[in-house]
Amino acid sequence: MLPKQPLLDAIGQQHTVALDANTRIVSLVPSITELLCDLGLAHLIVGRTGFCIHPAAMVKAIAKIGGTKDVNIEKIRTLAPTHVIVNIDENEKPTVDILAEFIPHVIVTHPLMPSDNPELFRLLGQIFQAEEAAEKLIQEYELANAELSQHSSNPPERVLYCIWQDPWMTVSSDTYIANMLKQIGWTTWAPADAKQSYPVFEWSEETLRPIDRILLSTEPYRFSETHVDALEKQIGKPVQLVDGEMLSWYGSRAISGLRYLKQLAQN
Repeated sequence: MLPKQPLLDAIGQQHTVALDANTRIVSLVPSITELLCDLGLAHLIVGRTGFCIHPAAMVKAIAKIGGTKDVNIEKIRTLAPTHVIVNIDENEKPTVDILAEFIPHVIVTHPLMPSDNPELFRLLGQIFQAEEAAEKLIQEYELANAELSQHSSNPPERVLYCIWQDPWMTVSSDTYIANMLKQIGWTTWAPADAKQSYPVFEWSEETLRPIDRILLSTEPYRFSETHVDALEKQIGKPVQLVDGEMLSWYGSRAISGLRYLKQLAQN
């Protein structure tokens, strides 16, 4: 049975249920690849990026087609996909425009809030006829969210979330990461004049003054405890290593991400 509500992606494009048995998906988004696998759709994925590493056992046999931003167009063409799934932040629009010339269905994603995840589960579940699996994930998400909301709130904190060094980069308040951290009362600092989602910043007394704690993410830059120790000695503020996948990956990883937030709030 076709869904009553239109299947609209992040830019308002309407999609239809993939009824063809020859459905072939290329995913250019690591967290979406994981979500598709958790929806039981791994057998439909014919291409993925090199950053699509979860779940490892399932993605191992899926062809790599470059990175999220340096996509191998010709390799994708040879895979003859019927669908490609992209993300506004992670993939370049000129690349997506080229792919749209020969791939019939381009599904655009752009979750900005943790609460956007159930809609994403339902959209992909309906398009690829995995409604039951999608509803199960939605229930798991809602349970994890309820458990987090029952956690007693800690005093609000201002955090500096670092995703890169040389140059140092952070996240703006309108990103998925920032909105995840808001679930436990942590607001992110970014330069006042920042016009990008992931702005560059410099360390200074002015930067550090309003900051309660610095968070070093394990991705995309591979910060480690060694970086934590060195930075803490340098700036004299609390520095903490956090799991970047748990805080930046949407899709099914968001369920574990909410539980991870609860752990952070308790530390």
